[in-house]
Amino acid sequence: MLFRKAPANRERFERLAEEVFPSIYGMALRLTRDREDASDLSQEAMVRAYEAFDRFDGRNFKAWMLRILTNLYINRYRQRQRHAPASSLDEDGTIEPVAPDGEIPDRHLFDNMVGAEVEEALGKVPDDFRLAVILSDIEGMSYEEIAQTTGVPLGTVRSRIARGRAILRRELMNYATDEGYLKQGTAE
Repeated sequence: MLFRKAPANRERFERLAEEVFPSIYGMALRLTRDREDASDLSQEAMVRAYEAFDRFDGRNFKAWMLRILTNLYINRYRQRQRHAPASSLDEDGTIEPVAPDGEIPDRHLFDNMVGAEVEEALGKVPDDFRLAVILSDIEGMSYEEIAQTTGVPLGTVRSRIARGRAILRRELMNYATDEGYLKQGTAE
């Protein structure tokens, strides 16, 4: 049962989870680019972490949580995206209740963390590269922590970060040129 763990372990987990949840949710939001999916993903990661808390080695809770989240995203959400038919709320005739932008707390937090232009450019970076860039540049993880979190070799992490940053840089330069911040031909 989920809540039969010793009260001390439960309290310790809750304290640690409370500290890292903003990062977990922010990461989920960047990966899924959807508030509802991010909420589901981060909550499922928390449940899985709680169930496995007795196996946590006590070293880096945030990295451990991000690994759980990343594995869930890779296994569950990518598979679902590949097999789900593409449809939108507009096509389904469904009306989604939406609060004004200024009243969405997670959106406010998200926008303050990284600008909308960067988020849009980041969304154009392929998943594997985007994940590595987010873990490195937004979550501040070391290359070794990223390798451990994603389960890929250190050299692959370095390559993905370099390629992801290059794509991100290109997208941001295109944006800057389109908006007139850079003159055509001055980028590079």
